[in-house]
Amino acid sequence: MTDTRAARPAASPPPGAPRILVVDDEREIRELIGRALVAAGFHADLAAGGAAGLEMVARRDYGLIVLDLVMPDLDGRAVLARLQAIRNVPAVLVLSCMDDVATRVSCLELGARDYLTKPFSLAEFLARVRARLRDDSRQPAETIRAGDLILDVWRLMADIGNGPVSLTKLEFLLLRELAEHLGRPLPTEELLASISGLNFDPGSNVVDMCVRRLRSKLGFGLIKTVRGAGYQLTC
Repeated sequence: MTDTRAARPAASPPPGAPRILVVDDEREIRELIGRALVAAGFHADLAAGGAAGLEMVARRDYGLIVLDLVMPDLDGRAVLARLQAIRNVPAVLVLSCMDDVATRVSCLELGARDYLTKPFSLAEFLARVRARLRDDSRQPAETIRAGDLILDVWRLMADIGNGPVSLTKLEFLLLRELAEHLGRPLPTEELLASISGLNFDPGSNVVDMCVRRLRSKLGFGLIKTVRGAGYQLTC
């Protein structure tokens, strides 16, 4: 059952302001974020758990969802997985006490746009909210083409002439970044920063892992390792 007390709108900013859904089972954090969003000029709806959050998404359009991971009724990763069935899924900012790389990567691959760990600065949180809303305001093309490569933005698929291949969110983001810089090698650090929006350790092997998987799916020759310079799309 939906917690209607916790799920009511926090206030009524000016019409036309982005509406943001906060899904967190901790009442103090949920209400703190709601007040901060309203003070910053956004509409804010609050949900006390994953199931309540999904019910609200089914009834109303949101520009952004702020999502906790560890919740007793339905955890955040399950919510992310169910959101992928929505055609125009809202951007999701995960807000969690879990700070390990594996959790961050799994959330990205389930469709999250950003990840911020608790405890957090409200100033940084609001900056990330604005950045994610700006990202979504740039309507992307349905497809991206680079040489023989065609990327399907909505279905997260790649085709180099042998038929479409499904990609994870992280694989798609990395391949898109390489496609947008066709002919130029990109350093691992630049790829890491551009595909995630997260604070991965510079020594993380997330990029190398994604490149290996993309080569396995699309052919080893698609992405070239340029010694001392990073990775380059060769199509």
